[in-house]
Amino acid sequence: MRITNYLHTAILVADLDRAEQFYGNVLGLSKIDRPLKYPGAWYELGAIQVHLIVDATIALKLQNSQKWGRNPHLAMAVENLEAAKAHLIAQGYEVQLSASGRSALFTQDPDGNVIELTEVA
Repeated sequence: MRITNYLHTAILVADLDRAEQFYGNVLGLSKIDRPLKYPGAWYELGAIQVHLIVDATIALKLQNSQKWGRNPHLAMAVENLEAAKAHLIAQGYEVQLSASGRSALFTQDPDGNVIELTEVA
């Protein structure tokens, strides 16, 4: 077997409207068509997609509440980490700087899914 490409990551969300506000408006990802009938939404970032799948019964719990980066997470690149940090805080989202000293931070979507933002020059 030879894997040729990474296509998408699917994450569970309890409230689609709330999740779409975060992924579409707060993170600014581009929503794309989704040819499926069950509730969800798809977003595109370069050649990768993020698929939101609705499950109203989910109850996510951080395995490591002290260091968010040591939990399952999505990682995305940003041009300016300080601007991203200020934007998230202004929108009411907590941030945690990377404990490794890298130019990265972690936040959580409304359902508790961890998102890493790393500054890439």
